[in-house]
Amino acid sequence: MKILVTGAKGFIGKNLVAELNNLGYEDIFQFNRDTDWDLLDKYTNECDFVFHLAGVNRPRKEEEFMEGNANFTSQLLELLKKNNNKAPILITSSIQAEQDNHYGKSKRVGEELVSNHEQQTGAKVYVYRLPNVFGKWSKPNYNTVVATYCYNIARNMDIQVNDPNAQLILCYIDDVIKEFTSVLSKQVVRENKFHRISKEYYITLGNLAETIKSFKESRNDLMVPDMENELIKKLYSTYLSFLPENEFSYNLKMNIDQRGSFTEFIKTPNRGQVSINVSKPNITKGNHWHHTKNEKFLVVSGKGQIRFRNIDSDEIIEYNVTGEKLEVVDIPTGYTHSIVNIGETDLVTVMWANELFDKDNPDTYYVEV
Repeated sequence: MKILVTGAKGFIGKNLVAELNNLGYEDIFQFNRDTDWDLLDKYTNECDFVFHLAGVNRPRKEEEFMEGNANFTSQLLELLKKNNNKAPILITSSIQAEQDNHYGKSKRVGEELVSNHEQQTGAKVYVYRLPNVFGKWSKPNYNTVVATYCYNIARNMDIQVNDPNAQLILCYIDDVIKEFTSVLSKQVVRENKFHRISKEYYITLGNLAETIKSFKESRNDLMVPDMENELIKKLYSTYLSFLPENEFSYNLKMNIDQRGSFTEFIKTPNRGQVSINVSKPNITKGNHWHHTKNEKFLVVSGKGQIRFRNIDSDEIIEYNVTGEKLEVVDIPTGYTHSIVNIGETDLVTVMWANELFDKDNPDTYYVEV
């Protein structure tokens, strides 16, 4: 199948082309502003499907709305007619088409043009009225407020929240592309004149700003966002795509003493926290027990011995662990426990605890194994 994608270098187009490549489509005709116009004649003659994504949403002059969104659509359709090509067309419109602003009017004209084309030629047409689309490769101060907030907050720049209570309708780029490729494979049946992406999310402008600010703060408080919330998960992925290239990494606070170090890595509100423990040779750490707190130890480097004793017993239980054979050891409640470096190099252990450390209620009681 030969596929024509207009606006192929734009936000949605770039994501679509990347996924079409992933799916194994090899004949993808990419048309952009800088593409030779004569190639569009060739593409419209040979293509089997058209993704018409090209458009304008923030021009310098208002008349450019109609030129970029309606006039180009008309020219594209005329070339398809000239080449007697009845390939199906998927066109991206906007929920703004329901409004009387210049952008909405230009999108509405584009919808009418493809609808007339369908009636005249019999070519199938899919009109998608999209809300605010967000995701990787979007442009700040152009595509969506999500991109602008992510870009600015990641760079400690101010953001503007005109009306914190304003309700936004969002959809995620991967969901958009999944639906578009389903149309391509004829898995979507057109039931209405206009299509909407099946997954849409609602959030106020104020909540959006605070959520993205929390992503930046997570490098300090180590709290992982709620990945069970689909919108939060997708917003966080988007935020990471806007990190400055020289700020992909960040430092952790290492608590260092003569025995080694202990460093908190990530925290969650309801699934505990992960820390990294480093012990020098011959060093013993622990010798305490918990009522409710439980842990998992995973030695990833060095040689160690994890020792247990039920506080009501004299019997000592020993587990020898090594980074050469990854093995998780559960730390049950009611057992005092310790970890000893029995090797000649640093012992590195990944430790998970089922709850966040609370200095006012540590649930940790010193008793030697």
